Amino acid sequence: MELLPTISTFFIIVSAIFVAIGWVFITKNKFAAHKKAMLSAAVSALIFFVIYLSRTIFIGNTSFGGPEDLKIYYTVFLIFHIILATTGAIFGVVTITLAFKRKIKKHRKIGPVTSVIWFFTAITGVMVYLLLYVFYDGGETTSLLKAILGT
Repeated sequence: MELLPTISTFFIIVSAIFVAIGWVFITKNKFAAHKKAMLSAAVSALIFFVIYLSRTIFIGNTSFGGPEDLKIYYTVFLIFHIILATTGAIFGVVTITLAFKRKIKKHRKIGPVTSVIWFFTAITGVMVYLLLYVFYDGGETTSLLKAILGT
């Protein structure tokens, strides 16, 4: 299960790459290619979310294992990332829904905002991964189910 954080981070990076590709396509009026790229981005983000949620429920989240004096900075950074990720996910669903409902005028307005939020989400997500698993050894991991059930 040690590979799950790496795999999920890979999918968030892939998602951001597809968003960038989709952005390039739309600037060239390649609508079909844009749609495929953005749907690929959404699927990649969804795969990330399923892996992340499954890992959180069944295995747990890893606490910061770096130096104690950096923990507060990591925590603030993590909260910023969580807010970005939540906002990006909501914006993503709204943006895709607008496209499918053919409300293109609104889609064009919110799409670039959604993309920028998603780029920052991906960047901060990679930084969280690096801080938890690469730069420092991860701290304790507790399953959500164990935390709730007390087992």
